[in-house]
Amino acid sequence: MTATYIVKTAIISCLRTPLRSGKAFLLQARCLGHAKHLHTSAKRQKSAHVDLTSERYPKLQRGPFATLTDADVTSFERIVSGRVITEPSELDGYNTDWLRTVRGSSKLLLRPKTTEEVAAILSYCHDRGLAVVPQGGNTGLVGGSVPVFDEVIISTHLMNNIISLDEVSGTLVCQAGCVLATLDDHVGQCGLTMPLDLGAKGSCHIGGNLATNAGGVRLLRYGSLHGSVLGIEAVLPSGEVLDCMSTLRKDNTGYDLKQMFIGSEGTLGIITAASILCPQRPSAVSVALLGCKTFQGVLDIFKQTKRQLGEILTAFEFMDTASMELIGENLRLSNPIGASPFYVLIETGGSNQAHDEEKLSGLLEGLMEKGMAADGTLATEMTKIQAIWSLRERLAEALLHDGYCYKYDVSLPLSAFYQLVIDMRQRLEGAATRVVGYGHVGDGNLHLNVTSPEYSQRTMDLIEPFIYDWVAKQKGSISAEHGLGFKKRDFIYHSKSTSAVTLMKQIKNLVDPKGIMNPYKLLPSK
Repeated sequence: MTATYIVKTAIISCLRTPLRSGKAFLLQARCLGHAKHLHTSAKRQKSAHVDLTSERYPKLQRGPFATLTDADVTSFERIVSGRVITEPSELDGYNTDWLRTVRGSSKLLLRPKTTEEVAAILSYCHDRGLAVVPQGGNTGLVGGSVPVFDEVIISTHLMNNIISLDEVSGTLVCQAGCVLATLDDHVGQCGLTMPLDLGAKGSCHIGGNLATNAGGVRLLRYGSLHGSVLGIEAVLPSGEVLDCMSTLRKDNTGYDLKQMFIGSEGTLGIITAASILCPQRPSAVSVALLGCKTFQGVLDIFKQTKRQLGEILTAFEFMDTASMELIGENLRLSNPIGASPFYVLIETGGSNQAHDEEKLSGLLEGLMEKGMAADGTLATEMTKIQAIWSLRERLAEALLHDGYCYKYDVSLPLSAFYQLVIDMRQRLEGAATRVVGYGHVGDGNLHLNVTSPEYSQRTMDLIEPFIYDWVAKQKGSISAEHGLGFKKRDFIYHSKSTSAVTLMKQIKNLVDPKGIMNPYKLLPSK
């Protein structure tokens, strides 16, 4: 290796996040950022007022749904005795999203434990015409998991049983309320891993992951949930249980109905259980952080990385200099390499540490010799790997320290990927604290974030619909992995044709003719 390339793993340990060694801690630590984020958010919710969604959007009209009565509450007590919440102080966190951007006014939270209880609840709501909103970990970013008005909240928090795990096939069967990190820990004991990895893994529920078709940093390696989910059990709005719980990798008999619920955002029914194919957990993991001068340089490194690392490449992430400045200023985390306009995070996972480290080291040395990377560091120890990942995964937490965060999650052709950040910075000059760009280069997913001390309608008007028009002109998607929820539903035509949206509405009307399932979400108001 040349003198130009210096492995700086020792520097990583100076990050201010307390670190310990061991594989078990890697999982715990990668959940830490989001857990702290939620804690910070909870404190802010208590100290800061969040406008009701119905007040912030005064033109929004409540649907023709029934109003909750004392008799309804009594009936629900018979179904889920002792798990009916009506206390306003307890409901506040369930009514408000953790970004503090939307807030409903639900008077009732139900916490079922079984599919049968969910079916009984929905059957009753269907007969009464009561609107409902399913809620998992409430980590969504588009207002999809909280009420808009007074919908009944159905939480999957207590539906957290791991039903079975076939170690040979790698098939996991579990209830929808299982936390992603808990599942990853469970399958990890058998040498397997969950096929998705999110910054919110310490609190998000697998049912919510499926309902939003969550992506995350492992999509480059394992693909989307449409390929990993083998079966789904869901309760339809009428209360009927739809059993599509196959554990087979091949089942070519009729329509693949489970796919309809992946990404449906709770508008067609409530997912209560799933069977998921879990790949082998890599026994050797290495991470590299590189600095480069241009975004074209990021793309050049990506191309070379795919060519040289091939089958062991797990993740390829990028951050701009504004991201690194943000994490340093707001969380006091240290950058282990020299300052650069752009940063690349590469993770590999395989079965032979020496072999994989040699391949990654060879890649880094070549990049440095060709001048494609200005500086870099390589980590193979778990604590140091986590330290590097913290720089990327705790960005969402750092953003909230600025005050209010306008979050956008788009898919774009790589040729136009970073230009959106540049154009947005120019457009928002003087109207925002900062504009930050980072994301999953490996699957074309940009996370663009704008912050300001508090919510500003002027700033919002400068962002929307400009950002959606910009993405549409590039033939991108206005939602790469967060979903449409409440906030983006009226912009669906920027990514989907009129005929496609019409068919979606027809499916919705067929499955949910009374429209009680998560109303005001996903489908446009007009």
